Amino acid sequence: MSDKIVIYQKPTCSKCRETLSLLKESGEEFESINYYEVPLTADKLRELIQKLNLPVRDILRKDESAARDLSAASDDEILAAMVRNPDLIQRPIVVRGNQAKLCRPPENVLELLK
Repeated sequence: MSDKIVIYQKPTCSKCRETLSLLKESGEEFESINYYEVPLTADKLRELIQKLNLPVRDILRKDESAARDLSAASDDEILAAMVRNPDLIQRPIVVRGNQAKLCRPPENVLELLK
């Protein structure tokens, strides 16, 4: 398993930019993936959720208007909606090996740098 750090992010997101700054300051090598340019597949999103060890609903951006229609949706329906509409995904997500962190706040990334 690779120990490479990968950040899934949106460049216009302030939390993503702050997390990227912390990664750059750390001196660690990392890969940055803008998941608006390189869309997440359902399988990749499932993998990230598993590594985050969070329920699907915990990575849903509930304040998005499209999320309001998902209150009674199953996990699979929510996941499919997030694949279709990446605005529904909490961000940034940083992965290192089998671990991942939702970096809200951005300082959560420091747990992966130890």
